Amino acid sequence: MKINESSIAQKESITVELFYNSIVDRFKIRLLNERVGFDRLIKDPNLHRPGLPLAGFLELFSYSRVQVFGNTEMRYLLNLSLEERTKSLENIFKYDIPCLIISNEHEPTPEMLELGNKYKIPIFGSAFSTTKAIFLISDFLDDQFAPRLSVHGSLVDVYGVGMLFIGKSGIGKSEVALDLVERGHRLVADDVVIITKKGEGILMGAGTELVKHFMELRGIGIIDIRSMFGIRAIRFQKRIEVVIELEVWDEKNEYTRTGLDNSTTAIMDVEIPYVKLPIIPGKNITVVSEIIALNYLLKHYGYDAAKVLQDRITSKIRQKNEEMNRAVDYFEHDFE
Repeated sequence: MKINESSIAQKESITVELFYNSIVDRFKIRLLNERVGFDRLIKDPNLHRPGLPLAGFLELFSYSRVQVFGNTEMRYLLNLSLEERTKSLENIFKYDIPCLIISNEHEPTPEMLELGNKYKIPIFGSAFSTTKAIFLISDFLDDQFAPRLSVHGSLVDVYGVGMLFIGKSGIGKSEVALDLVERGHRLVADDVVIITKKGEGILMGAGTELVKHFMELRGIGIIDIRSMFGIRAIRFQKRIEVVIELEVWDEKNEYTRTGLDNSTTAIMDVEIPYVKLPIIPGKNITVVSEIIALNYLLKHYGYDAAKVLQDRITSKIRQKNEEMNRAVDYFEHDFE
């Protein structure tokens, strides 16, 4: 099974203004020069430390990335004469770099501020160490540039397992999600789930900024899960770990009976465990969903009930065969 991925979106760039407004308080960032160049575009989620370009080697200069000046770069500049320092910095600033960040609470040199204003390049300062600043800012940019997919479904945190319910419109996804919330589990998103690919094998799900934790129930209308059930009933994001497709029971379809065949579905090239759950009168989908979550946790910690039972049956059959095939020792009963 493969979810339709026709609506995958990925940002090609963000403005320095968005970048600054998003991290200014979170990462202790401050603007050091005039408010210039905030309309510049950041097109690469990677950062660059321009050690070699400062020394004059510009052949492989990644100028399209956010530039980070740490202890090494600042110490190198301070050991240069005024003329050498100005020339070294101008080699950097004449390129169309998005912005520059100075870590470790280093103060910029007067020439740096002058060139930043001249070439309209924002210069920011960070109180964090270079390693920590790079980690935090890289994580933020990775999130901004990560591919996103919009899926029609409901995402619920069940016993710590992110369960994405999908299926045809009107099948009962919202009702299952609501029943799970009433049983103490946490709603992440309903109707529209925004899936973000983090790294190579992690999918994070969240709701839209507008809808958040509102839910539409046919025959009732719109309800607010947070106001109705409290803050403990919601989450703003959760890793997607199991996909459950709800469908009306069809006797022509085959459904797993043992659980030995572990099905998966591909979402943005990430394989996720997949369960096709048929709906019939009298079947408690909510309880079954909880069992799926608990079974996933058991498998995660190394216990697979289906395989354990299979091993027991195989062992019993082998034991019976050995008893049936046991050779008779005729000498044992020969009393001549």
